[in-house]
Amino acid sequence: MNRGIIFRLIAFFATITLLAALIAWTAHTAWRRMGELQAHLSAQQWKNFQSADHLQQSILGLNLLVLRYAAYQETEDWTNFETTSAELGSWIDEQRPITTSAKKEQPLLNQIKAVYTNYVAAAEAIHTRIYGSRQPFFRLVEFTDFENQSKQILDLGLQLSTVHQEALDVFQKQTALSLNILRFILLGALGFMLVVGLWLAVVVYREMIAPLQVQLVESRQLVERQEKLASLGLLAAGVAHEIRNPLTAIKAWLYLQQKHLTPGTPEFADAEIISAEISRLERIVRDFLQFARPSEPQFTVVPAEQPLREAHTLMEPELEKSKIKLVLNGVAPAQIRVDLQQLKQVLINLIRNAADSIGENGTVTLRARRDEKRLNDRPADVVILEVSDTGKGILPEAEKRLFDPFFTTKDFGTGLGLPIAARIVEKHQGALQYQTQAGIGTTFGIILPLHKS
Repeated sequence: MNRGIIFRLIAFFATITLLAALIAWTAHTAWRRMGELQAHLSAQQWKNFQSADHLQQSILGLNLLVLRYAAYQETEDWTNFETTSAELGSWIDEQRPITTSAKKEQPLLNQIKAVYTNYVAAAEAIHTRIYGSRQPFFRLVEFTDFENQSKQILDLGLQLSTVHQEALDVFQKQTALSLNILRFILLGALGFMLVVGLWLAVVVYREMIAPLQVQLVESRQLVERQEKLASLGLLAAGVAHEIRNPLTAIKAWLYLQQKHLTPGTPEFADAEIISAEISRLERIVRDFLQFARPSEPQFTVVPAEQPLREAHTLMEPELEKSKIKLVLNGVAPAQIRVDLQQLKQVLINLIRNAADSIGENGTVTLRARRDEKRLNDRPADVVILEVSDTGKGILPEAEKRLFDPFFTTKDFGTGLGLPIAARIVEKHQGALQYQTQAGIGTTFGIILPLHKS
């Protein structure tokens, strides 16, 4: 595992730890602030609860001032009454329901305001009667009305006290319930984030660490295969060279002998069989030499669509004989730097393998897409040329030896097609991958570096 991946993993787990610490600190702060809010609400509720008592005490004080004025007719008493009654009237105007859910509070406050207006009017009537007559105080009709108004507003004050108590009880329960719910939500959120952090850690392990382990195993297998290929290549080159010379002589001798044979005779048929087998041996020798000494690619920059389109044009008539559709679609616009002829050779080999897997009546699809992959142990922008078929898929026992030289499941195959294709792609600084599923089909992908102009 390289340092970049280790650094990213450390940064990821440090971020998760910091996030968990931040959430814990936030939850603790919110918990403390909620406690302060609850204490503040309790103080505010107590203040509102005292409003009814303030109203009753103020009315009793005003009654005393009116009685003193009626008894002694002191101007100071009436002046105090006017000042105090004005303050009380302003205070009543400022009162609002303690909670929006208390349906009885607002009508009761409106009623208190109306009765208080009548109360002040009754007091002013007493003042007018006394001030105008300048006679000792007797039981006046105006005083009877004042007494009734006073009694009514005191009764309303008691009702307000009861309503406030009911509203405050409901408000207290709702507030306590809301605070408890909020606390549980914060704790739940903290727990959820911790679970998410653990889940992300599992995902990172599954998506990053586990694939790296798989890549390490694949890299070791690739090195072992390349070592085998190098040794086998040297052997194949020597064997192919030794076989080619006598094979050429045999083919020339057979050609001369065929001129003396009559077509249709058993001897001529035998000569035809020998010629076909010699041609097969020549093909094997040619593949040996190509496998042993692959030519160096002549790179040119081409659109990713070009090799696919040319391979499609070449192979479409051949596949039509087996009623197999060769489809080209989903080509992403991109540039690649390749040897066009060698890449077409790889595509043609993959298309033929796909057709052999299908047999008859199927579809082979060519496409190109952009992606991000690891090439040469580093992340890179790549173009993937894909060949997908609707064939039988690759058997598990064949997958293990798929890229081994001379391994084939065909009756007349040499087993060098995929190894040669893999070596060509490796010389392009790319990789050859595949995905297969029994009964559904196989997709081979040629991964090539994206050329950035």
